[in-house]
Amino acid sequence: MVLQSVQRLLRRGAITNLAKMLGRMHPADVAKVINHLSSSKEKREVFELVRGENKRGQVLSELEGQSIQEVLADLLHSDVAWLLKDLGPDDVAYILGFLPEERGKDILALMKTEDSTEVADILKYPKDTAGGIMTTEFFSLSEDATAQEAIRRLQHATDAEMVFYIYVTDKDERLVGVLSLRQLLTVLPATPLKNIMTRDVMSVTVDMDQEEVARQVASYNLLAIPVVEKDGRLAGIITVDDVVDVIREEATEDMLKMAGAIEEDTVSKSSSLGSARLRLPWLFTNLVGSLLSGAILWYFRYTIQEVVAIVSFIPVIAAMGGNVGLQSSTLIIRGLATGLVELTDVWTVFFREVKIGLVMGLACGFILTIVGWGLHQGFLGVVVGVSLVIAFLVSTSMATIMPIVLKRMGVDPAVAAGPFVTTANDITGITIYLTLATIFLDQLR
Repeated sequence: MVLQSVQRLLRRGAITNLAKMLGRMHPADVAKVINHLSSSKEKREVFELVRGENKRGQVLSELEGQSIQEVLADLLHSDVAWLLKDLGPDDVAYILGFLPEERGKDILALMKTEDSTEVADILKYPKDTAGGIMTTEFFSLSEDATAQEAIRRLQHATDAEMVFYIYVTDKDERLVGVLSLRQLLTVLPATPLKNIMTRDVMSVTVDMDQEEVARQVASYNLLAIPVVEKDGRLAGIITVDDVVDVIREEATEDMLKMAGAIEEDTVSKSSSLGSARLRLPWLFTNLVGSLLSGAILWYFRYTIQEVVAIVSFIPVIAAMGGNVGLQSSTLIIRGLATGLVELTDVWTVFFREVKIGLVMGLACGFILTIVGWGLHQGFLGVVVGVSLVIAFLVSTSMATIMPIVLKRMGVDPAVAAGPFVTTANDITGITIYLTLATIFLDQLR
């Protein structure tokens, strides 16, 4: 409704009313509206109506990459630098990461030296790593500082982002401990931090993948996690709000990969040719699988000619086997992504999924046996039912093992497993069914 109201006000040219409406909205809501507008012109018009550089900067930090490029396209470098001046270095790095490299450097050169240095430190890391999503505005103290000094410093730490924890470093700026605000307030003022800090600090390295970072934060129920260099020096922190974005982004990416799609497809921003080019490999996989299925049908043509009723159940066997395999592979891929399934759990997970496949196969196979018995003749129903049970066992086995094997080989299971599992299960299901029908052909005539 908000989006429709904005579009209606734009069409009517009711700029004053639209500006008032935007003034009452949260920056994240304004960004959501801009992201969903269809044209670059509309996006720029709405963005320009947001009052106050501070709020416009916050809106920028909430926009998607394509929208950032569109709303900043006509702005001078100096104007962009002015909009970014009150944002955290991680937000500035996020925004500049979507702009051409030369333009980003020019904008950085117009910012305060201290701010630009912090942003440049973040930009040197890949976007999908801990270093790429961390903020350098954190609160840390020397291990020799006292509780009284820590409280005094904390009261003046206006630039630190979300002080959930106080990080303690040694003389070489290496992370050696952490303590909570509660610990700080419940000790004598003269107590050194090294006497009350927790030395076993959960941290991540700057080059760790953001998905693993999110898994660490979720596993240990942290509000923030420190990021350290290879030598242990504290480089920044990642707060839980950034982790939520990572979880959403990674989950979306995995689901789209399994479908053979790309993120731009979901919002209709990529070109038709570009989207087709990226989707075609997955369709070619299914095409090859379909041709192999056709070849199998041709190989068993004499069996089909002898008992035409066999054809009735070929789509059922193929569809059911493919679906149960897709269910298993989706659960395993998601489990690997979230850490619920580890590579060491391979046999436990395998036998569990096989037992599930057996139970489902027996249930569906019994129903299919009754249907085959009623529609055609008794023994065909038995062949169909047994074929479905075996197909389910093979399907769940393949769907469980393949993602784990791919993960062990260093290949992203979300990319490769889904299409291949579905296609392979279709082929094996049909082969099992027609092979059994051929073996018992004399009883089926």
